Amino acid sequence: MSSDRLIVGQINGIFGVNGWVKVFSYTDPRKNILNYSPWMIKFKGEWHQIKVLASKAQSGGKTLVAQLEGVIDRDLAREYMGSEIAIDRSQLKHSDDGWFWVDLIGCQVITQKGVALGVVKDMIVTGAHDVLRIQGENEVLIPFVMKQFILSVDVQAKQIVVDWELEDDSAI
Repeated sequence: MSSDRLIVGQINGIFGVNGWVKVFSYTDPRKNILNYSPWMIKFKGEWHQIKVLASKAQSGGKTLVAQLEGVIDRDLAREYMGSEIAIDRSQLKHSDDGWFWVDLIGCQVITQKGVALGVVKDMIVTGAHDVLRIQGENEVLIPFVMKQFILSVDVQAKQIVVDWELEDDSAI
């Protein structure tokens, strides 16, 4: 997959008889996926650019539905079930640091003493601070607080340096 393409959701159902699809969003908040068009949809193993003609949140925002260009009936919409939805990276606004959370996935995490903790598997969104989930020999959770725990992020080198001590350094 192109590094300029970001997976933001998946088509997980059909809605109505006119070709609308249900969408499971990986964005936060979930309905943000509806702000992007066109979408790239992986349909039958190949990526296709499809314009979103209309979209809305149903049932208090929990169910998202979209009408896609060229998808005109329920039978055709059913064929899209399970298809991944991506957007082009250029559709996103950059953070002040010039990277996105998705850029941190796969980064090697090391302590300021040079101890490798593992690789970032994902981010956990919490009320206070988002948390890096790092998988190495053991899972490590580190609050994403710049200058306190996160000393540097180099997405080009795929490396994050942290101020973090494991409880038992002898286990490393």
